[in-house]
Amino acid sequence: MQPHKLKGESQVERKKVDLNKIRNIHLMGIGGAGMSGLALLFHELGFNVSGCDMGRNSYAEKIEKRGVKVLYGHDVKHLDDCHVDLLAYSSAILPSNAELIEARRRNIPVLKRAELLSLLFDSKKGIGVAGTHGKTTTTSLISFILEQADMKPTIAVGGELCDIGCNAKIGTGEYMVAELDESDESFEYFHPYFSVVTNVDWDHVNQYPSIQAVADAFVRFLSNIKPDGRLFLCGEDSGVRRVIAELPEDLKQKMFLYGRDPSFDFYATDIQYHCGGGLSYTFYAKGKKMGTIDLVISGEHNVLDSLAACGVAYELGVPFAIVQKSMRMFHGAKRRLQMRAMCPDNILVYDDYGHHPREMEATLNAVRLMYPDRRIVLIFQPHRYTRTQALFGQFARVLASVPQAVLLPIYAADERPIEGVSSKLISAEVARLGGNCILASNKIEAADKVLEIVRPGDFILTEGAGDVYVIGDLIVQELNKKTVAAL
Repeated sequence: MQPHKLKGESQVERKKVDLNKIRNIHLMGIGGAGMSGLALLFHELGFNVSGCDMGRNSYAEKIEKRGVKVLYGHDVKHLDDCHVDLLAYSSAILPSNAELIEARRRNIPVLKRAELLSLLFDSKKGIGVAGTHGKTTTTSLISFILEQADMKPTIAVGGELCDIGCNAKIGTGEYMVAELDESDESFEYFHPYFSVVTNVDWDHVNQYPSIQAVADAFVRFLSNIKPDGRLFLCGEDSGVRRVIAELPEDLKQKMFLYGRDPSFDFYATDIQYHCGGGLSYTFYAKGKKMGTIDLVISGEHNVLDSLAACGVAYELGVPFAIVQKSMRMFHGAKRRLQMRAMCPDNILVYDDYGHHPREMEATLNAVRLMYPDRRIVLIFQPHRYTRTQALFGQFARVLASVPQAVLLPIYAADERPIEGVSSKLISAEVARLGGNCILASNKIEAADKVLEIVRPGDFILTEGAGDVYVIGDLIVQELNKKTVAAL
């Protein structure tokens, strides 16, 4: 296979950075989940870490408390004020950013976030988790199992783990577990010891013109495995099967499949979903019955995510008793079907990060298994204009499947508006499908609409990759206020 040049990458080979000669690292976009984790890792390694972002958020506040210098706004003065030896930037930073341009003019080494993370990852036995959906949960599960096995892994996750209270930490062991992002093809910088692919779907449509383009990127990623490495692939996913068909034979020899089919290397049988949350199944490894796995988290997708973690743990020689204990203790990552509150009148408020129709369907299916008798009120905030333009019909089918949906304006992230693309595309299609959807102009109006229609026993779910969770907090506050006022 010919080497692949990432989009936007210089024809000149990227200069190798000697971290032994670096003291001061500056991170642009430091308030993001991935960049804040990177800041913690290099701070714990003893580097002077600074960073900047446009606004304050919970990630920025947490790393400030840990001793990382966070500046607000972008300014070329940061390069002098922070004595920058190396600058890394997130995908949200535009090439026209003056701070970025000035760093290059001064010949300060400039790396993408993934390039800097890969320097650390490739120095260890890296376990890289990729996939369009389920990366954060799968990475979190593997990390938690290795921690419980006292293997002291280094961890870099795209979301905050409920069980360790952060999204990154340095470990003294030989393994590093990292969530690797395909959105800008940057996962191709990494050379894993173990590569995990949860699924392959068409997303990030601004980067990939088709599902085939996504599959091609995953083939390149898997081709970067270390010589003695292994591949763990979800055998029941159609996108993964497309990738497998294109893998060279030498890579197929390093492949383990997982799923619910007994022909796979790692599989589950006797799956039971528990009312109120949680599930259990019998785990088999290479035809051998290992025992029962019990999980607090819910949904068919978490059966698959946990199977990937079980398979990795098996190949690393982790005792099955530790795997079982870890699964029972694991409470998931924040914003992954996370309970926010139980309110008066037995009203539940949950939050979820899902921002692709397939993710949303998986979350809603999990809710229906957990609480089959509750009415679902879904509050959805679309994420990105390009995704909405490409998938509005699929989003509409998801919203039309619930009794009541409230739809917010698009959360743009780093995109500019596209003429004719708005949440109205989705709401009009929901109406055509016979669904019940209220279009709100902002978060406060959305909260007010929900408060008007909510009934005792409802399940309220905020869904999206933006700041939709704020609405859940507003609803909880108002429901609790009404109860106090009635006393």
